[in-house]
Amino acid sequence: MTRAPQFGVSFSLKQCQGFGIDPAETLEWLIAEAQFRRFRLMSYWNEHEKQPGAYDFSALDRQMDRIAKAGGEVTLAVGARQPRWPENHWPDWAWNLPKEKRTAALLKYIETVVERYKTHPALASYQLENEALLEGFGRNPEVDVPRLAAEYRLVKRLDAKHPVIMTTSDQWGIPWRRPIPDIVGFSHYHLLFEGGRYRSAHHYAWLHRLRGWLVRMLKHRQSFIHELQLEQWGPTAIWKMPAAEQDKSMGSEHIARSVRLARKTGLSPIDLWGGEWWYWRLRKQHDPSTWEAVKRALGPPHA
Repeated sequence: MTRAPQFGVSFSLKQCQGFGIDPAETLEWLIAEAQFRRFRLMSYWNEHEKQPGAYDFSALDRQMDRIAKAGGEVTLAVGARQPRWPENHWPDWAWNLPKEKRTAALLKYIETVVERYKTHPALASYQLENEALLEGFGRNPEVDVPRLAAEYRLVKRLDAKHPVIMTTSDQWGIPWRRPIPDIVGFSHYHLLFEGGRYRSAHHYAWLHRLRGWLVRMLKHRQSFIHELQLEQWGPTAIWKMPAAEQDKSMGSEHIARSVRLARKTGLSPIDLWGGEWWYWRLRKQHDPSTWEAVKRALGPPHA
């Protein structure tokens, strides 16, 4: 019998800023009311080192500490490429450096992050460079496989205790190229907006089960869903869309379907994408329908 999956959620300071919601209040809601204990947090480089060598991790420290207090665990995203727009979070000062110096600055920043958090009680794993080989999406993309390998070796040298997750750059493949991470993450998106229209991304549970099996058999690694779409992908930023437009791609029926199909893969844990939107819709738009749909789909302890 397949075990029920564990659900986690991504949390982004930048997405909170976009919605105009307080990050601390949003995280508190996800912990205290939504009852999440598994989180993916971001160490955005252009938030925490806005000037060379001038670090400010106070916001991330508070997030890590609050999750630890709740008995939760964190996957900490590291590197230049992390979730949420513009995808590549280079500080301007670093991006404008010659590439060799830019790489050295990136490695120094990763070292600083790992050294700061490797003994934190909430830390469970790292995610290195979100969808690292995805070209042509986001601002200032720079795919560099040798540098990626150097980043991986650096994290493993600094902290051999915590596993490093890397994610596939599409919804179909498995990792063939080095570095091969300790754990492999798959994304799971069902309804996209491209070319001026909504389109379905066809997912089959058997295909994702096969991907997981191939990763185990060929690479001797575990896999999971690192990003299950539970917010819309529409023609503009969510906070600019009317509710009717939001519901075109992520209404109650879409939420139920996304979770149902993800469960059928047998992969666990399943980390959800959209927590900031659920809170904004509930608390700022005074519309409980989205969070009620998420609760029904997930079941206890969230319901």
